[in-house]
Amino acid sequence: MRLPRPARPSAWTLRTKLVASVVALFLGVMLLTGALTVLASRAYLTAALDRDLVQTVQRLEGGRRDVDGDGPGGGPPPGSGNRMLQVWFRDGQVVRLENGLELNYVVDQTNTLVQLSQRQLDELLEAELSGTPETVDLGGRVGSYRLVAASTDSSAVVVVGLPTTGVDAIVGRIVALVAGGTLLGLVAVGLGGTYLVRRTLEPLTRVAATAGKVSTLRLDSGTVDLHQRVPAVDTDPRTEVGQVGLALNHLLDNVEGALQARQESETRVRQFVADASHELRTPLASIRGYAELSRRVPDPVPPTVSHALGRVESEALRMQGLVEDLLLLARLDSGRPLERDLVDLSLLAVDVVGDAHAAAPDHRWELDLPDEPVEVPGDRARLHQVLANLLANARAHTPPGTRVVTSVRPEGDHVRLSVHDDGPGIPTGLQPQVFERFTRGDDSRSRGTGSTGLGLSIVAAVGQAHGGRVELTSGPGNTTVSVLLPAHPVYPATRQQVTEPPAGELLEGDAGAGRGRARAGGADPSSVSGGGGI
Repeated sequence: MRLPRPARPSAWTLRTKLVASVVALFLGVMLLTGALTVLASRAYLTAALDRDLVQTVQRLEGGRRDVDGDGPGGGPPPGSGNRMLQVWFRDGQVVRLENGLELNYVVDQTNTLVQLSQRQLDELLEAELSGTPETVDLGGRVGSYRLVAASTDSSAVVVVGLPTTGVDAIVGRIVALVAGGTLLGLVAVGLGGTYLVRRTLEPLTRVAATAGKVSTLRLDSGTVDLHQRVPAVDTDPRTEVGQVGLALNHLLDNVEGALQARQESETRVRQFVADASHELRTPLASIRGYAELSRRVPDPVPPTVSHALGRVESEALRMQGLVEDLLLLARLDSGRPLERDLVDLSLLAVDVVGDAHAAAPDHRWELDLPDEPVEVPGDRARLHQVLANLLANARAHTPPGTRVVTSVRPEGDHVRLSVHDDGPGIPTGLQPQVFERFTRGDDSRSRGTGSTGLGLSIVAAVGQAHGGRVELTSGPGNTTVSVLLPAHPVYPATRQQVTEPPAGELLEGDAGAGRGRARAGGADPSSVSGGGGI
């Protein structure tokens, strides 16, 4: 099993970086201090050993006799201590006394007087010693010595040395103390630094928590309750964290003001749309009535006038549909509650597809329904309008002969109502805005298809009002618009209310359902944005 790679330092948290920086700084200081301490201690102890070595040589020279006589004897000179090395050379050979004793001895670590081996003697000769102390490791039981060489009156050279075991032992203990102190210090600094950094960064954590709470709020629509603020204790401008907290509070104040202004603007726009839509219904109805009445006059009417009156009536009818669509959207935006009855989507699909087939027999209309009826809680008139808009959109934006399949399928806690067609598909650049209002499939603003650009926006708004959502997948020969509706009652949060005309004057459910059926049947062939290929 491959072990996960450790995170790079750039991906560490600020707390980890601070603790690691403190520990690394402490370790660097301790290593530098320890190294200087060890080097200084060794230099001091070595200098003291060299002074002792010089004094030993001086005592040896002060008490020596010519090696041609009785010689210096077979042991250390008086006052030289027990541990030392002494070898006399002449012409590269160890000097022998008249009694046959070699002037070659060393007191080892067990205070035993022993002679150096030939290999060790060769090492002394190869070292080319002088009056300046040098360290030579002779190995074996002898070990390491600080050595000097001095000339005698008889042309002999005496090599004298003192062991470095004492210096090595003291330096070793100093190294152990430094290493142990460094390890203990690392543990203490790591634990203490973690605690102190955590305590120090608590205000920053609280600031981040406030920002995190704000980031989860819905700010795209409706009244936003942006009451979250950084506590006053974390907004001290004299500290860095306080400056961040204070800046975040100022930012939240500005955002709250901007959101309030946006909401007030949206409320005014919605109010205007609702009022304008309501006020336009009466004159539009009058225009249609007078146009229809004028065509029933028995007196002969010139063909051009008759044609003009027909166009007036047709355009008034189309404009009345637009006004009613706007009024419905304003009603949904204001959070007006919908009816909550059980609606048989299977039966609804059969009715709407039948209307669509009558309106456009040159399309291939198909149904894909489960064996058992599928019911959802909702407003039948609005759901009828959703499906009618989807089929009208597919009819308006696909060529004759296009296969359009309406399906209803339970999916867990939801029911998927979808319309699929094999038309040319919706342009890729238009798909992100296809459910927005006044989105049209043609770049021109022609009214050849009677499209208002509100069809799919009504589908999305009604689906959201039922607690559901819309989905779109589109490509050449494969376009599907789906509405996912909760299989159980879901009541979305109420939006900011908009004052509207009395309920009796609003678009009623039966009228909306009738208009939806009329569109599916061909009186008004489309809303814009795309169930079929736009």
